[in-house]
Amino acid sequence: MHALIALSRFIGNTFAVWVLLFAVLAFFQPGWFLPLSAWIVPLLGLIMFGMGLTLKATDFQEVGRRPLAVLLGVLAQFSIMPLLAWGLSQVFALPAEIAVGVILVGCCPGGTASNVITWFARGDLALSVSITAVTTLLAPLVTPALIWLLASEWLPVSFSAMFMSILKMVLLPIILGLIAQRLLGARVKTAVEVLPLISVLSIVAIVAAIVAASQGRIAESGLLIMAVVILHNGIGLGLGYLAGRLFGMSLAQRKTLSIEVGMQNSGLGAALASAHFSPLAAVPSALFSVWHNLSGPLLATLYRRLGQDISKSSS
Repeated sequence: MHALIALSRFIGNTFAVWVLLFAVLAFFQPGWFLPLSAWIVPLLGLIMFGMGLTLKATDFQEVGRRPLAVLLGVLAQFSIMPLLAWGLSQVFALPAEIAVGVILVGCCPGGTASNVITWFARGDLALSVSITAVTTLLAPLVTPALIWLLASEWLPVSFSAMFMSILKMVLLPIILGLIAQRLLGARVKTAVEVLPLISVLSIVAIVAAIVAASQGRIAESGLLIMAVVILHNGIGLGLGYLAGRLFGMSLAQRKTLSIEVGMQNSGLGAALASAHFSPLAAVPSALFSVWHNLSGPLLATLYRRLGQDISKSSS
């Protein structure tokens, strides 16, 4: 078991490498990964079940302790990235399926990877966990509403169908995880130790399946989609930091808001796009998953140095 836990930590720490490696493999050998397409939704459910296993009452204490900071994070998450996605889709005149895919990932809640990146960046980890938890629980209502509002000009969007999908993919597995945590008590600790391995394998499989299913269209439009994904992520990270500065947040909180806004639950975006639109609509989420797991650690490294530079200049 110790070897498995050590492997889980290693895989978790090298997440970006595995996502990138298998995305490239799936592009050049799509036949190897096409059977995984049927497992996208169950794999996302497994990730959300893992989130339920790790959620604690303390994750929501910041809501009562610092409600304005959490509220600002939630509002920034559900306004900056969706509107930015809509604007980029208009500016680049994206084809309908790609535009919907970009907007869809923009309307998703924050991902759990943002908590790890916040910790490494020396941000406000408690605030990060609270914002991720609250946006995830609000996602069944807010995400379909935003997608319907912003993406309907490109393709028909069913609010009710998406609402039910997110309930099944996100809320139900989280609730089951919470129940398992309550019933198993301390025995769930071992399972939590190997969660990074399970989460990475699941995300890698989802990305590989989407890349394999859309290999031809990625070859045609991949550079355009990647450019939009990079801009979406980069501008979102910058606007999140600026929003924190505008509202007088501390440096640690500004880092947190930047990371929470810029990093999305791209697995949910991929699953929703595959279920309700097409494999091509899921490509922006897949590429977002690859990119933000590269940009996140790079930004965290810069943010760590930013804190050190400020403390040196003030000493």
